[in-house]
Amino acid sequence: MARRDSTSEERYQADATLRDYLGDLVAARVQEAERPGAVPGDHLIGRVIAKNRDARVLRQEDIAALCLALLSAGHETTANVISLGTVLLLENPEQLAAILADPARTPAAVEEILRHTSITDPSGLRVALADIEVGDMTVEKGDAVVVSTAAANWDDSVFDQPEKLDFDRDGPQQLAFGHGIHRCVAQNLARVELEVVFSTLFARVPGLRLAAGVEELSFKEGALLYGVHTLPVTW
Repeated sequence: MARRDSTSEERYQADATLRDYLGDLVAARVQEAERPGAVPGDHLIGRVIAKNRDARVLRQEDIAALCLALLSAGHETTANVISLGTVLLLENPEQLAAILADPARTPAAVEEILRHTSITDPSGLRVALADIEVGDMTVEKGDAVVVSTAAANWDDSVFDQPEKLDFDRDGPQQLAFGHGIHRCVAQNLARVELEVVFSTLFARVPGLRLAAGVEELSFKEGALLYGVHTLPVTW
C-alpha cells in the first residue's frame, strides 16, 4: 500500500486484504461486547465500541475504517521517525549528549528531528485562493500547486545549514505536519510519542549503537513514507 512502485491492482488488493482483516476483527470484538454481562475490552477498539453502543452513530465498517486510518497514519509515520531519529542521534553524539544531560531539551530535539527527516509531504495538491508572489513568479488565484514540505524544511534561505542537526535552532517552525487548516490533526499525539521515545530509549539503553554503517542501511526510497526497512543496533 505504501510503495510507489505498486501497481493499482496490487495497491487495491493490499488495501482490500487489510480492510477485510480489520472488518473481521471489529466484528469479533462487537460480538464479544454484546454478550450478556460482557464489558468491552480495555483497548482502542473496545473503547470505541463501548462509546458507540448507546449512540449507534458508527457502523462496524466505520470503526474498521478508523482502525485503518490509525494504523497507517498513526503508526507507520511515527515508527519511521523513531527509526530515522535514532540514526540521527547515534550519528550526532554531541546532540544526543545534550538531551541526555538536559531532558527538558527533548521537545526542541523532536522538532528538529521532524524537520530533518521530513518522512512525507502532507501538503500535497493545493489550489491558490489568491495571487501569491513566489520568487520572481506569480501563482495566480485558482492555480493548482504541488507543495513539497520536505523541500521547505531544507530551504537554506530559511534554515541555516539545513543538513545539520541542530537542537538550538531559532526561527520558523518545521512543516512536517503540514500547515494551516490541513495541518495534521494528530500532531500533538505524535510529539508526545516521540518525546517519550527519545527521552527513554537512550536512558534505558545508554550503550545503544548502530550495528551497521549508515551506508549499509536499506532506506525506503520507493515508499510514500520515508524511513528504513530495518535498523540493526547493538549495545
